[in-house]
Amino acid sequence: MTRIPAASLSPALAAWRRRWLLAATMFVCAAVLWWPQSGRAQATATVQLPDFTELVEAVGPAVVNIRTLERARSSASGGVEIDPNIEEFFRRFGIPLPGRPDPRDPRRGVGSGFILSADGFVMTNAHVVEGADEVIVTLTDKRELKARIVGSDKRTDVAVVKIEATGLPFVRIGDVSRLKVGEWVVAIGSPFGLENTVTAGIVSAKQRDTGDYLPFIQTDVAINPGNSGGPLLNLRGEVVGINSQIYSRSGGFMGISFAIPIDEAIRISDQLRTTGRVVRGRIGVQIGPVSKEVAESIGLGAPRGALVQSVEKDGPADKGGVEAGDIIVKVDGKAVEKSGDLPRLIGGTKPGSKSVQQV
Repeated sequence: MTRIPAASLSPALAAWRRRWLLAATMFVCAAVLWWPQSGRAQATATVQLPDFTELVEAVGPAVVNIRTLERARSSASGGVEIDPNIEEFFRRFGIPLPGRPDPRDPRRGVGSGFILSADGFVMTNAHVVEGADEVIVTLTDKRELKARIVGSDKRTDVAVVKIEATGLPFVRIGDVSRLKVGEWVVAIGSPFGLENTVTAGIVSAKQRDTGDYLPFIQTDVAINPGNSGGPLLNLRGEVVGINSQIYSRSGGFMGISFAIPIDEAIRISDQLRTTGRVVRGRIGVQIGPVSKEVAESIGLGAPRGALVQSVEKDGPADKGGVEAGDIIVKVDGKAVEKSGDLPRLIGGTKPGSKSVQQV
């Protein structure tokens, strides 16, 4: 290619040539500078993980450690007669009787909980405080306070205890309906008594039916003994569940854990705080799943609802006109997607209400 000397060009053409070369040079330089920056930004976006530090700093003080003591109960001596004088001798010197538990050696338990209100109401699992004679709550500032059990519901595994304190940090309650599978979640608790331990993972499934009364949130967050009763948090720092169970063949964490949805837990805790007990609706039926064949035969489409297999005589369902062979599809306007939904929905209705829709 022949180059034309700049001196042989007209002034106007020479000026245009200089501007074109300058623009081309600037474009090349900009492209060179932009390319690695763009690549780095793209790589950063690909590998960046959420930062949990601010969440933990904000919510951590509202998470507590719960210790329980259960005094050993005196029991029968297994049919062995003990001379009253010998029994009195053992009792006077504080020696446990053979085959009987030592009342000086109480059973101890450990769990977690979180503060619901500034005046000291704390939520935890029912199995954490079950049978406890003494409940001790340890705050993050190392204060230890005795707690009284306000109420406990074994069916949902929810309990509320009360400590005498004011001005306490407390959690915010999240909306479980907004929780998505694959979303990051965080657990704070006391696994093996190690207070304020933080673990993280994702929501693995929702509405997981494990055969219990509630549909659980399934996660892969590391949960171990002592985490029970602690909060499951979304990235906004809101409680979406109570860590309650794990699936394990070894007794330790194996990648599957379950949390009670917080909306169900709050409904139970409100009753416990108000009356100390939970009142549930009852329908009086035996139910089973709806098969594809049954659903198609009655024009229901996809299998859904709960098939009534038998009806308790003079029970609520019998008086309401429900018969064996009916399929219950709604309770109080809420869809019964599978048979396991019915006990939960009926339990959440007020006794005396007429809210069942069957086909």
